[in-house]
Amino acid sequence: HLAEHDVRLPTGDRLTPRRFQQLGLDFGASDGFERIHYLLEEAFVDGASGRELSYTFLRGVENAQHYDTNPIFAILHEAIYCQGKASRWSAERVRGEFPAFAFAADAPFLFTGEMIYPWMFEEYAALRPLQEAAEILAAYDGWPALYDPAVLQANTVPGAATIYYNDMYVDRTFAEQTAATICGMKTWITNEYEHNALRADGERVLGRLLQMVRGEV
Repeated sequence: HLAEHDVRLPTGDRLTPRRFQQLGLDFGASDGFERIHYLLEEAFVDGASGRELSYTFLRGVENAQHYDTNPIFAILHEAIYCQGKASRWSAERVRGEFPAFAFAADAPFLFTGEMIYPWMFEEYAALRPLQEAAEILAAYDGWPALYDPAVLQANTVPGAATIYYNDMYVDRTFAEQTAATICGMKTWITNEYEHNALRADGERVLGRLLQMVRGEV
């Protein structure tokens, strides 16, 4: 439907198949699958010319993609992880290696997650003024080291961190490796929560981390 029709969101942006795929960003939250499921249940209604996408659905898509209020997230999402190398739109390059993410009208395809792509600075009206800045940041290779491993290994400040076993946004293995480089860092590896644990159950999560720092658990 999206490939064959010029569907417009309330802001006037076109809802393309690849923009629709970006709803997968919500899957990293504990209630994300349910939220998208309910949104899709309300997708189509009977209009004057037949079946059409409902305003409720279109507004829901727009609300899930709030880059108009978070533009810095879009332009710095890849750059903040770079050390001495340019990102060169890494997510876009890697995505091209997996055919399952390619839209096909006659076959299933996957949603995408927490990634930023160069085409977003064309399709999202709120991001278009930042397109040149985004390209400069994607090509910049002068980023300094994010942290000094020697300093982290000599750390004397007690610390505790939660690592979510099924975290869609942060690879568990990388998180464990990073935590292991920090002297005195205690970790709570759990599958009870997703990436949004502090929002979902902040009192318990933060409470346990404080107990770990104090040596109470």
